Amino acid sequence: MAEDRPARIARFLAGEYRAARTAEQAGDIAAAWRHLERAHVVAQARPIPHCRSHWAMLRLALRLRDWREAAGQAIRLTLAPIGNLTGRLPPGNVGRARVSAFAPMAIPPDLEAILHPESR
Repeated sequence: MAEDRPARIARFLAGEYRAARTAEQAGDIAAAWRHLERAHVVAQARPIPHCRSHWAMLRLALRLRDWREAAGQAIRLTLAPIGNLTGRLPPGNVGRARVSAFAPMAIPPDLEAILHPESR
């Protein structure tokens, strides 16, 4: 039996969060952010996972004492539920404070396959 979409997405997100923690512990902060960004792109359309992605980014920013990123994540964490309720979320946005919260971005093909397997 094929895995249903919510289960597939949950499994993907768990893997990205695990990979982000592993990268951070290894001192590869750039890789940790990349994994959190990928998780955000996939989680964005679902309110609870979307908030969880910003929460994970906020925690990493605080551990790094990156106050600009932490402030940006705090704002995004507050606004994420509104974006989900209104449906006004820019597709592909990686969720970092260094990019506009309103800018759509290209979705990498591997993430597109997770989000829309029917179009493959």
